[in-house]
Amino acid sequence: MTSIDQPLSGGKIILITGGASGIGLSLTKQAHDLGARVLVADLKTTLDFDTFTASKENILYVQSDVTKWSDFNKIFDACEKKWNDIPDAYGICAGLFEPPFSNFWQDPEDDGGYKQVEVNVNHPIKLTRMAIRKSLGKGKRASVCIIASIAGIAGNIAAPLYCATKHAIVGFVKSMKDTEALTGIKLTALCPGGVLTPLFDAAKMKQFSVDEEKFLTPDACAVQLLDLLQNKGYPCGSVLEITLNGPRVIPQWGIEPPQGKGTGEEPLSEDFMQNLLGPITAKLESEKTAAKL
Repeated sequence: MTSIDQPLSGGKIILITGGASGIGLSLTKQAHDLGARVLVADLKTTLDFDTFTASKENILYVQSDVTKWSDFNKIFDACEKKWNDIPDAYGICAGLFEPPFSNFWQDPEDDGGYKQVEVNVNHPIKLTRMAIRKSLGKGKRASVCIIASIAGIAGNIAAPLYCATKHAIVGFVKSMKDTEALTGIKLTALCPGGVLTPLFDAAKMKQFSVDEEKFLTPDACAVQLLDLLQNKGYPCGSVLEITLNGPRVIPQWGIEPPQGKGTGEEPLSEDFMQNLLGPITAKLESEKTAAKL
């Protein structure tokens, strides 16, 4: 079985997790404009999403929590009920970026485990497995693309847990490169550089010294994600980096570091490093103080 083009025009169904904001919302808009039927799974909607989707019959929103695997069944059931079918494509976009409630250095979690791992790793892997099972049951093929990050290729001292989760996705997708002949499912990953999305709140904007001119837009990422989903030129197992310098395929073994602005590889100023490490050192200092009590 060889890879095939999988155009989303003509009413094909795409499931997008995290499709109400950020890259997921851009993907929702662009997929709809291509003529796809769009199934959006997210914790809540946004004003931008509600405005865009108003009176659009080909967009279905299902309130869901991707950390609850039982909600995946709810999503598929809603798709079957509305369109009597399952998705032809999957844009797995829901993710967390070192939030206060799941942050390696702040260390707020207990026996519940790391929420970032649940959202960034468990959810895309489980949903991919369900896509395989559902598609095999219907005798149809599908294309799946997971949002990873260039943080899944390198690392960042201020976001080690996030980086670990994205490394996991890159490893997972690379591991699946020879499976399309078995499953009929093409799996790829997109590794953007910095992207200006709601994941960057005011605190993170300061900590990571965000310069909008060095960041990608969600729209640019969605364009590339759609190409990965639809174009057989990207076979199963493809991992694609995108920065302001453009896209490049990450080979199975080794690659030179990305070049240019917004990649984290340019020389870093003292102020940048102070901003980056400030929350970390403050937390570690508080732990030193606590240990003396």
